[in-house]
Amino acid sequence: MFTRGVRYSVLEILLSLTFPSVLVNIKKSIFIYAQINMAPKSVDANGVLFESDAATPDLALGSRPIQQADSQPKQLVWRNIILFTYLHLAAIYGGYLFLFSAKWQTDIFAYILYLMSGLGITAGAHRLWAHKSYKAKWPLRLILVIFNTLAFQDSAIDWARDHRMHHKYSETDADPHNATRGFFFSHIGWLLVRKHPELKRKGKGLDLSDLYADPILRFQKKYYLILMPLACFVLPTVIPVYMWGESWLNAFFVAALFRYTVILNVTWLVNSAAHKWGDKPYDRSIQPSENISVSIFALGEGFHNYHHTFPWDYKTAELGNNRLNFTTNFINLFAKIGWAYDMKTVSDEIVRSRVRRTGDGSHHLWGWGDKDHAQDEVDAAIRINPKDD
Repeated sequence: MFTRGVRYSVLEILLSLTFPSVLVNIKKSIFIYAQINMAPKSVDANGVLFESDAATPDLALGSRPIQQADSQPKQLVWRNIILFTYLHLAAIYGGYLFLFSAKWQTDIFAYILYLMSGLGITAGAHRLWAHKSYKAKWPLRLILVIFNTLAFQDSAIDWARDHRMHHKYSETDADPHNATRGFFFSHIGWLLVRKHPELKRKGKGLDLSDLYADPILRFQKKYYLILMPLACFVLPTVIPVYMWGESWLNAFFVAALFRYTVILNVTWLVNSAAHKWGDKPYDRSIQPSENISVSIFALGEGFHNYHHTFPWDYKTAELGNNRLNFTTNFINLFAKIGWAYDMKTVSDEIVRSRVRRTGDGSHHLWGWGDKDHAQDEVDAAIRINPKDD
């Protein structure tokens, strides 16, 4: 699915909260304007990104996807290793405070921030901006970009860029978190080493013009180093202190660091656990799998075999029952008032065709009379007002 991660150092952000002058808005203008007009290169794509990339009637690539990783030595980035170690140790302490010290209002507040920041990734950076699986009017886009800034996983433009690379060149060296390199690498290890040269080389050909066309996204990226610390660390700390008398220690370590680290790891689980464990009812040739546990914590993003098979489906899942897909319910809610619209999905006929051709056989029954329908279930079924055919 799935995410980009953290580019800016956590220590730099924490220092900037104490010494505002440390905040320097260094922009990459030349790179940005060069990216806007670049055309995509799809001749060596290893995964479907948009429906226009499909080459078969059941919306697959024309060739079988490959899984590869070269033996190039990894160059460790010790600054990131030290900072992420500190962040997780601080989060463990924050988890202790969450359970035994913080006020109940602070715990609820941290959970609400968890949902908000999660939706900023799932409904915003992922389904709306990376995949264009639905469209949103400006009030909803503004809400999602605020949530996305709270999540601190880089600007939505940069997150969507890396996620498009993840789908287009999935499980190759041009995939930012190539799961072929193992669980640890796809979870957090990719943020602790230098980017692979293939990622940089092929990334230059990715079309991001639709993202830069959105003034809300351009504003977020331009002022990200100012907006993000306020949204992710300052306000989550200040609000509990002044609204219900929480201690500064509890507020900072629970509502800011603990909450932030949890949503980071939940997002990363989509790249790691959902690329390793689970069934593959839609395409057995790829690593992404249907992982219910990840879906529960990641607001519906764990139905990953379906998502990599049909990445433009706004539900990221085939399920008609959305109890485990909080993000889909969120989008559907805003669709009722017209703020979300043009949601893309996949027909039953296409899904059936793909399951039969490339699935691993684990797909649920389509309905009564399936060839795999067990006879004992048929005999035990209650039929009201039956008629002999």
